Amino acid sequence: MRAPSLTVVAPLLLCLAAIASFGRCRAGGSPGNDEERFAALRAEMVAGQIAGRDVRDQRVLAALRKVPRHRFVPADWVAAAYEDRPLPIGEGQTISQPYIVALMTELLALRGGERVLEIGTGSGYQAAVLAEVAGEVWSIEILEPLARRAEATLAQLGYGAVHVRAGDGYLGWPEAAPFDAIIVTAAPDHVPQPLLDQLKVGGRLVIPVGAFYQELVVCTKTATGVERRSVVPVRFVPMTGEGVQRRRK
Repeated sequence: MRAPSLTVVAPLLLCLAAIASFGRCRAGGSPGNDEERFAALRAEMVAGQIAGRDVRDQRVLAALRKVPRHRFVPADWVAAAYEDRPLPIGEGQTISQPYIVALMTELLALRGGERVLEIGTGSGYQAAVLAEVAGEVWSIEILEPLARRAEATLAQLGYGAVHVRAGDGYLGWPEAAPFDAIIVTAAPDHVPQPLLDQLKVGGRLVIPVGAFYQELVVCTKTATGVERRSVVPVRFVPMTGEGVQRRRK
């Protein structure tokens, strides 16, 4: 996932707790105890950064408590894994802050069993959260090194319902369509028509849209068209790929 602008630094106590926990882990602490500490940090993260704000979907909150975000960041950043901010994951990309992951997931209005398309796999964290809330997830990452790394991490954690491939997300995944929901984690300057075409009637597309100034947008497909509403200002990296370039010509 990419980095939005709505970054809220976690409380100092949570940050210090993460650093202390990481230090004990590197010092040779019990793996079981380490996982217990990380679980406690996730619970604090959800209570203070997500449920304490405007995310109310209990399925989403449960997914954020369960998915081990520290497994999706580089070793040097494990201590900061549960802070409410984006973190670098290599290739000039970032994992989004937990609040934005939770907000975008909630906006999809998932109830379980859905087929979801994600554009911008990144670290694989958002895909794991989606897999906990929905049914199957198809995820596309334009940077192949990130795609392969995320695929390996998701497999290690048992997320067999997530299918990852390297490719141009603007074009979607037509052979797996239609989808109940689509989430995009990089910002085009317009809503890609191929993604709308691959969305079921009644489905939702959650996407940041804009060049420098961006808004998080929810598009709901109806029998007669698309209903669109803006949710909040955000800042994501621009969407890239041949589809975007062709649209601009």
